[in-house]
Parts: sequence; C-alpha cells; structure tokens
Amino acid sequence: MTFPALSPSRRLRILFAALLFALPPMAMAQAPSAVSETLNVTGAVKSPLALTVAQLEAMPVEQVAQTDTHQVDGKSVTTDVRGVRLTALLDRAALAAGGKNDWKHAVVVASATDGYAVTFSWPELFDTDVGPGVLVIFERDGKPLADREGRIALVSAKDIHNGPRNVHWLSKIDVRVLAP
Repeated sequence: MTFPALSPSRRLRILFAALLFALPPMAMAQAPSAVSETLNVTGAVKSPLALTVAQLEAMPVEQVAQTDTHQVDGKSVTTDVRGVRLTALLDRAALAAGGKNDWKHAVVVASATDGYAVTFSWPELFDTDVGPGVLVIFERDGKPLADREGRIALVSAKDIHNGPRNVHWLSKIDVRVLAP
C-alpha cells in the first residue's frame, strides 16, 4: 500500500500531534507545587541558560493584556502581565542544529516544577502570530507573581483558547530537534 506525499506543513502538524500524544498525560489544572525561582533553557541549544527573575527583568520586556475566563462563574477578567518573549530567550540560547533545516523539526517544551508541560513548534513561535504572544512572565498587574503562579510563569496570550498552554511554576524550556 502506498500513501500520497504529504506537504511539509501537513507533516509538521502530524509530527506536532504525535509529540503531544508522546508526552505523559497531564491534568489541565495545576495543583500547588514548588515555586519556580530559576528558568533553565536546555536541550538542542548552543548556550544553555539559567535565568533568575532579576535577570529576566533586566532583559527587554513586553507587556500584554491577558483575559482569563474562570470556569466557575464564566466571568472574564483582564490582567496586565509583563515578561520576556520566549523567542528572545531562544534567540539568546541559539538553536544547535546540525542541518540547515533542523529548525523546521524543532519543538519547544515548557515544563513546570509539578511536571505539567506544553509544547510549541519552532516554526509556530518564529513564523506565526502566536510567537510574539508567548511570554515568560514575572509580573501581573504591576506586582511580582504570587506563589500560586511561581515567580516565573509562561502565557500564550494569542491562543484561541486561553489557558491550556499557560504554565505556572515554569522551571524549564527544553528544545528538541525531532527526526524528519
């Protein structure tokens, strides 16, 4: 049996979906965990990073309004968050790719201290409208993040459904290059 050739974008979507199913099942709601104090950027990068809140604050920051819809009462609450674009951290760490097209097969896994993890594809972060809205945050409404979020968190403000790819207690960004 032969299968029709798939376009590169279709292959990337299939690869991304396979990665999501390969990760261990994790609950959507995060239970209280160890507060994150340091963010490590590891994996297929030339310069691994270990960043504190103070170091993140010293970088160029972005501020976005984020709307949260609470499941209990259905109300929407808008807050202002400040942080650093995930793409700026990835640029600083630099992808360690063997081949010139490895970036097309790279994924970014953002993990919390409690094991919760979300994924982004490298092309999604650098070539779509989603990328500029993915922030590593350290401040909400002018105040440092509370323990319930960790000192460092991640928001994906431009997702259609807000929340599932937000990570409280962010502790690690792991870059992986998948086999084509």
